[in-house]
Amino acid sequence: MSTRTDQLVLADGTVGLPVWLPESGRGPGLVLVQEIFGLDDYLKSVAADLAALGYVVAVPELFWRFAPGWSSAHDEEGVAASMKIMSDFDPGKGVSDVLAALAHLRALPEVDGRAGVFGFCLGGALAFAAAAQSDPDVAVSFYGSTVPAQIAALDRITCPIQFHFGGQDPYIPRSDVRLVEEAVAAHPGAEIHVQEDAGHAFHNRVAPMFHHPRAAARAWDLTTEFLRRTLPSAG
Repeated sequence: MSTRTDQLVLADGTVGLPVWLPESGRGPGLVLVQEIFGLDDYLKSVAADLAALGYVVAVPELFWRFAPGWSSAHDEEGVAASMKIMSDFDPGKGVSDVLAALAHLRALPEVDGRAGVFGFCLGGALAFAAAAQSDPDVAVSFYGSTVPAQIAALDRITCPIQFHFGGQDPYIPRSDVRLVEEAVAAHPGAEIHVQEDAGHAFHNRVAPMFHHPRAAARAWDLTTEFLRRTLPSAG
């Protein structure tokens, strides 16, 4: 596995785009979309995990316009600081950045032409929105807080999509998750998995206040199996 930083040219500027390459040097692409904590060690570790599965992974920095290099602690103070940063975030520009990273991946010689979107928390919501607005080959959305309110957009998604939620999430009520379950049941190519014993951000292994190891392991197994079915790599 190797890493590098490409340059992502956007309408209002150019920003570095970290890229992880699989051991083979080639494969399908995945845009990995950050949580509110920024492009931190956790997200980098997930990128490495996906690259180990055979994917070329790009991680756009969403806060580059107003807080370049932002990364916060994974505790109560970090959540508060990140939420304050989020007040300056434009979700529309965020989706545009994700789609620009998707186009960049597809154009790389190391990518076989196929590429998907994959996000956690804020990134889970943006991955869903990106799939509704464009044509990724696959989408994975972990506990996107705005997904239930926007679930009608599922009708516009044509790629396979997988949702993950925690049944004990204090930020996303179980009744809201049920709305997603109902929509998924009527949408071919969509699936949802709820870890009933977990809360928000349960996969974030560097956040003791959120991490639920057993739920994280179950969800990751479901995710990798989904990717093998829908965006198979040689890894």
